[in-house]
Amino acid sequence: MSKKVVVIYSGGMDSYTVLHKAIEEGLTPFALTFDYGQRHVKEIQIASEVCESLAINHKIIDITAINQLIGGSSLTDSSIEVATGDYDNNNMVNTVVPNRNMILLSLAVGYAVSIGAEKVYYGAHSGDHEIYPDCRPIFVEKMNEVAAVANYEKTEIHSPYLKSDKVGILKDGLRMGLDYSKTWTCYNGREKACGECGSCKERLEAFAKNGLSDPISYEA
Repeated sequence: MSKKVVVIYSGGMDSYTVLHKAIEEGLTPFALTFDYGQRHVKEIQIASEVCESLAINHKIIDITAINQLIGGSSLTDSSIEVATGDYDNNNMVNTVVPNRNMILLSLAVGYAVSIGAEKVYYGAHSGDHEIYPDCRPIFVEKMNEVAAVANYEKTEIHSPYLKSDKVGILKDGLRMGLDYSKTWTCYNGREKACGECGSCKERLEAFAKNGLSDPISYEA
């Protein structure tokens, strides 16, 4: 029997690649998707469809209660418009959900311990921007230190693409033959991707730099 691994799987292209990376490595993934009140809830639906098609054990966890404490993000507050244009500190800062990855990883580590999984995979990568402090290598390092003392069971937080950017992640996914029409990246949760937010623009750039067109539909 292959080893179990918990995969934080949002439904986006990074976590979709991470999920398949775990499968390629011969591990048995237990996918964990969090509903934190994100406006792009469509990603949860897509994550569910992918896991069902692959017969992967999948849990969708409602943690929307955190929004009673954490606010100010356009990802969770529909009264705040998602910024358009490229990522930069001034432009996309309102997409930050404070401490999000620390919250998600804490829950994922607890889940891993309870099912006997020795690793938690998540999709932080070197292309993540400095406006997201909980995607930096030092964050992963320190969270591993905390996980080591918070439980007697050994649980490692593993980010297989920590030293890759989105272009490199996509390249590896294409090598694995992945179908990226089964992902959602846009911060707006409409029927089609907007093509204008920083998340869309970065995704489109990754496909362009890999010499391909994005298979999902865009408004613009």
